[in-house]
Amino acid sequence: MWLPLLALVLGLVVGISAPVSIPPGYASYLAIAILSALDSVVGGLRAAMDGQFDNLVFISGFFINILLATLLTYLGVRLGVDLVLGATVTFSIRIFTNLGIIRTLALDRLRSRHSASQ
Repeated sequence: MWLPLLALVLGLVVGISAPVSIPPGYASYLAIAILSALDSVVGGLRAAMDGQFDNLVFISGFFINILLATLLTYLGVRLGVDLVLGATVTFSIRIFTNLGIIRTLALDRLRSRHSASQ
């Protein structure tokens, strides 16, 4: 469980400290790709806490979700439909829902450990 968290923190540190400039035309694609990746990571953490984590499902879902979200954003731009806002709202709802479930699972585990030690 600690290895994915370490990789996430390391990736964030490297990403924030790296001097990379993204052209404004690609910013929406990158934002959707990052939200999609974050959704997959939080979903993977939730699955791990539920005892249902599968590496193949996580890795395939991670890359397919990023690719599909980016392609849908591109399609929306080509059609003149702003799908970025809808995708942002959808991914945000999924992320916060999974974080809420993770919080509940963590608190339940903490309570059960606390009551078992008494």
